[in-house]
Amino acid sequence: MEKSCTFLVHFDKGTPAIATEIKEALEGSDVSAKIDAMKKAISLLLNGETLPQLFITIVRYVLPSEDHTVQKLLLLYLEIIDKKDAKGRVLPEMILICQNLRNNLQHPNEYIRGVTLRFLCRLNETEIIEPLIPSVLQNLEHRHPFIRRNAISAVMAIYKLPHGEQLLIDAPEMIEKVLSTELDQSAKRNAFLMLFNCDQDRATNYLLTNVDKVSEWGELLQMVVLELIRKVCRTNRGEKGKYIKIIISLLNAPSNAVIYECASTLVSLSSAPTAIRAAASTYCQLLISQSDNNVKLIVLDRLNELKSSHREIMVDRIMDVLRALSSPNLDIQKKTLDIALDLITPRNINEVVLMLKKEVMKTQNGELEKNGEYRQMLIQAIHSCAIKFPEVASTVVHLLMDFLGDSNVASAIDVAIFVREIIETNPKLRVSIITRLLDTFYQIRAARVCSCALWIIGEYCLSLSEVESGIATIKQCLGELPFYSVSEEGEAPTDASKNSQQPSSVTVSSRRPAILSDGTYATQSAASETAFSPPTIVQGSLAAGNLRSLLLTGDFFLGAVVACTLTKLVLRLEEVQPSKVEVNKASAQALLIMVAMIQLGQSPVLSHPIDGDSYDRILLCIRLLCSTGDEVRKIWLQSCRQSFVKMLSEKQLRETEELKAKAQVSYAQPDDLIDFYHLKSRKGMSQLELEDEVQDDLKRATGEFIKDGDDANKLNRILQLTGFSDPVYAEAYVTVHHYDIVLDVTVINRTKDTLQNLCLELATMGDLKLVERPQNYILAPESSKQIKANIKVSSTETGVIFGNIVYETSNVLERTVVVLNDIHIDIMDYISPAVCTDAAFRTMWAEFEWENKVAVNTIIQSEKDFLDHVIKSTNMKCLTAPSALDGDCGFLAANLYAKSIFGEDALVNLSIEKQADGKLSGYIRIRSKTQGIALSLGDKITLKQKGGS
Repeated sequence: MEKSCTFLVHFDKGTPAIATEIKEALEGSDVSAKIDAMKKAISLLLNGETLPQLFITIVRYVLPSEDHTVQKLLLLYLEIIDKKDAKGRVLPEMILICQNLRNNLQHPNEYIRGVTLRFLCRLNETEIIEPLIPSVLQNLEHRHPFIRRNAISAVMAIYKLPHGEQLLIDAPEMIEKVLSTELDQSAKRNAFLMLFNCDQDRATNYLLTNVDKVSEWGELLQMVVLELIRKVCRTNRGEKGKYIKIIISLLNAPSNAVIYECASTLVSLSSAPTAIRAAASTYCQLLISQSDNNVKLIVLDRLNELKSSHREIMVDRIMDVLRALSSPNLDIQKKTLDIALDLITPRNINEVVLMLKKEVMKTQNGELEKNGEYRQMLIQAIHSCAIKFPEVASTVVHLLMDFLGDSNVASAIDVAIFVREIIETNPKLRVSIITRLLDTFYQIRAARVCSCALWIIGEYCLSLSEVESGIATIKQCLGELPFYSVSEEGEAPTDASKNSQQPSSVTVSSRRPAILSDGTYATQSAASETAFSPPTIVQGSLAAGNLRSLLLTGDFFLGAVVACTLTKLVLRLEEVQPSKVEVNKASAQALLIMVAMIQLGQSPVLSHPIDGDSYDRILLCIRLLCSTGDEVRKIWLQSCRQSFVKMLSEKQLRETEELKAKAQVSYAQPDDLIDFYHLKSRKGMSQLELEDEVQDDLKRATGEFIKDGDDANKLNRILQLTGFSDPVYAEAYVTVHHYDIVLDVTVINRTKDTLQNLCLELATMGDLKLVERPQNYILAPESSKQIKANIKVSSTETGVIFGNIVYETSNVLERTVVVLNDIHIDIMDYISPAVCTDAAFRTMWAEFEWENKVAVNTIIQSEKDFLDHVIKSTNMKCLTAPSALDGDCGFLAANLYAKSIFGEDALVNLSIEKQADGKLSGYIRIRSKTQGIALSLGDKITLKQKGGS
């Protein structure tokens, strides 16, 4: 049987020669050498060495030492050595240390007395302790508080021993007297703790007798009081009313630790609105007053728990919660916003949005390094508010549009997506948003933001003035054509490159001789781009800039978006402009721009030519402008926006369904009795008690007191480890909890013999590690034993646990071994479906460095059936909208997402195509930040993807 250990020290095991060196150092007179030798001896003992030959040496040469460090190490040595023989009797030589301990308990030095009393708290041998009891009791009245508090702890430890009550019969009464006269707060705390653990009724009586003085007690004693209240109220709920007043009074204590424990105790003991309000108020107070970020995060977790169970009460505290945004820590700011967004109601939306607007304005000063990330979170929060409550959109949309040109691209993209959604859901704001967008378009520097802004311009510029302004803005940002010019050597550059107010251009000069390494001449061509200067206001018009510079970097996807936007604007101009001349002029200018972009893409000026998709897209726009039919006009001017509207409605529908799924299911039966508690007598009941009883009645009515089939779930997860015909039958229930795996193994002796030294030996493969050494048990005939094994998990990776059961019997001389079935720790136990935004998915996909690419190999012939099978097999969430998966085109692409219990993200992209023979082909790509989850998830998909299993 493995012994318990009260402390651990890491030490590399030494050779037997070290024991000789230790002995020689202990016999010497050098105190520092003795200290080092004692440390080595203790470390060796902690790592399994016995060193029996050292005991007499230590008794002879270390026991008489007066050095405090040596005496402290001696007590540590005595704490960990074996004090009993194989039969459980105290070793005779232990008598040698009893006199030394008695002398130490009467030593004139307070330190020696105190550490010796503390040592007695860890002794379990009554034979050694019994002769020391009179000395321990004498120390209860010592003048020094250090000795008194350790003496009280020693009395408590002795009283809690198996026969301790017989050794100290009147210990609780004695400690109660000490408690009534004690002035030192630490000693008083230890005395009350002793009564709490050994005589709870006496502790309760003392507490109720001194109710008025509790608020004046020290922090340590108040913490024990709260622990006692929790214990008493759990065992006897009817007495809660006596203690609620004490908790309420301690809410005003000067110690923040006590205040926090008071709030936690209130929440755990009571569901009454008055108690929850007091706890929420206390948490908010701590959130604002504490400077430690870890404390703030813990308090935010408690507030989040309150929000889940008492949302109506937390709604009133939303502004107090938002005050935590003053912290510069991003994790605190994110948690605060997440809590606040769930507490928004029509009553407080205006206050919340005003607060968020102020925070956005603060991020413009640029003092903090992570202002961009914080601004992005605020923009997303405001976006969520504006979608839930459209009436506030008008107050924030123009403010946020100033950030379309933000240097933080993610923040600018969030603003663009927000504007795109608001302009559709709030038709009254359309004109003002379009006007503001056209005025600030030149400030946009990111290609993705430009693409989103151009789509908005193409879809929502409806009037004649808006269409003309849209075309003019795009032309202005593209600059003069062509995008580059070619000149002979010595020839003057074109006008476009000479004018400093014109956009940047590329100049190509040729026939410039160059001398090669071998001395021969060659002709080289050089391309140079003039420096791009930020747009400036020139005579009331915008100088060209952003679109041109992005095109000259080779971003032809943006060029295709520009072409599509110009095509939509020209097609709409035909509807709103009565003059055909103006329409033809705008169409010709758009065609010229598109042709210039294609020429730029096919020229040798840029490092890489235009891609095929962008080329085909621009060419399609040219053909449309040359010959437009009614059907094509309808597709370009109506169908795109209809698809966007459908996407928004489906997004809203999904969010509504998620909210419904989160709603609690009622377990009330139609014929259940209703207890109208408010009609009962209120005599002798406080408001808190009354509210508590009402809450309990509601819980009974809604079935919250009912266990949700835990036993049934447990039965489904039992793994059989041995066969039914084996002499020892074993089965295990595996519980995965964060970084721990607990094996609850049931072992049954099916023989008529007593099994001796039965041991469950386990080994692991993968990133799993056994925590405890196996222990030996004795199993009677036809009896069973529950054995628990703890395993630590270090990463999200599939692992295997294997082992055997070894035992001995009196009939068989050799040990019998029963091999166990392997236990496969499935990665599915670690990951669960999760949701993230498309933008967050794309960001993570670009950042994560580990990718595992699995080729599709399945007998399933339906694309959707295969997707459903992969989702079921991997326990992931499909982020792609159901409408995007409708239809039967022979292709399917979907994004899946999940999070592990370690907080790791797992991203999966499924891209498949149906072949002519009906089989599916394609790839499943997995990305994650760590290698383990990418490889394990890939192995899981490879095993499961064929279907039918």
